[in-house]
Amino acid sequence: MTHRTPQPRRSRRLFSRTSWPEARFLADVLRTETVGGGLLLLGAVVALVWANSPWGDSYTALSRWVPWPGGSALHLDLTLATWAADGLLAVFFFVVGLELKREFVAGELRDPRRATLPVVAAVGGMAMPALIYVGVTLAAGGEGVRGWAIPTATDIAFALAVLAVIGSHLPQGLRAFLLTLAVVDDLFAITIIAVFYTDDFSLLPLLGALAPIAVFGLLVQRRRTWWWALIPLAVAAWTLVHASGVHATVAGVLLGFTVPVLGTRKGDRHGLAEHLEHRWRPVSAGFAVPVFAFFAAGVSLREADLRVVITDPIVIGIVAGLVLGKAIGIFGSTFLLARFTRAELDEDITWSDLLGVAVLAGIGFTVSLLIGELAFGTGSAADANVKAAVLGGSVISALLATTVLVRRNAAYRRIAEAEQADADNDGIPDVYQRRDA
Repeated sequence: MTHRTPQPRRSRRLFSRTSWPEARFLADVLRTETVGGGLLLLGAVVALVWANSPWGDSYTALSRWVPWPGGSALHLDLTLATWAADGLLAVFFFVVGLELKREFVAGELRDPRRATLPVVAAVGGMAMPALIYVGVTLAAGGEGVRGWAIPTATDIAFALAVLAVIGSHLPQGLRAFLLTLAVVDDLFAITIIAVFYTDDFSLLPLLGALAPIAVFGLLVQRRRTWWWALIPLAVAAWTLVHASGVHATVAGVLLGFTVPVLGTRKGDRHGLAEHLEHRWRPVSAGFAVPVFAFFAAGVSLREADLRVVITDPIVIGIVAGLVLGKAIGIFGSTFLLARFTRAELDEDITWSDLLGVAVLAGIGFTVSLLIGELAFGTGSAADANVKAAVLGGSVISALLATTVLVRRNAAYRRIAEAEQADADNDGIPDVYQRRDA
């Protein structure tokens, strides 16, 4: 009988290479709309509960803490909440920039005929909420008009998360329409932030930012994706754009625009833009946006007079803009375009489906909160009401859209089950017209 010498057990080191499959799995999870929207919602709920708890003062103190008080020379002596809005959201807008360029170069927006409907819907979905907000505030005396852009934005993470949860049988074209609409919406929102919410503009730092952006673009065009070079260049561009007075998240978009979309080598299935989006989306969805939501959504209602809040023209304008303005603007502009031109919806999408998506676009969380802070300043009385209005309007839009789309999903599920039953019985499938569902 032979005896084997027992081998010493190898200890598994933390962060060893065998952990990469788990890391890849986690990254894939964070890329899904439901997880990203869930983390965003979790950050907002934790902030609301903490801000309205007996320990609410500690939440306020954390938000107002300045981690780098010596950064005043570069305008970087910012509070933690401002770092979340100006710094972390730059990662979110970098991913948005990659999405925008990919859509314009190789996506739905490449073909003007296919892009017409979502572009017109996006324009209508931004113009109508702004008009409603301005009308409400002007009728009340004109105070708060500066926040006209707050209800114009759609939070794509939340909207797609809701659609993914309730839309198991909804047509794929509906998600594509919402995604394209949201991409155009983001483009206009970025433009609005850069043009209308830039204070104390300084040209020299902005011109200086062009240098690191150009070098960043040169490297990615040559597919030199050295992290030790690209990340410092991105930080330098962000710092200079921030010092210029333009909102620093614009730097993220500009950097995203420099990345090539199409493969440069024979056999490349994916361009560098899609590759970087795949890499950075987990950071955006899993960390940057939830942390921003945590610091942006913590409105305290402990000492607030709810009657004053709900009668504030700013609150009424934001809620009406998100709930009514988005739905009327998107559905109305699309209907008018189809009525007076040859433009048509995708053959799988009905007008009832479009109504549900139009209402769903009233979820205006991330960018709406950001514009609210830019319009009225962080910590002001108006800022607290803006947060309450954005949260309330977004929740109402989500609930109304869920009511519409759940019914549509049930109709499509019945069609799919009937078709499957016909196929199982080897019969000739009946002709089901989706538009009559």
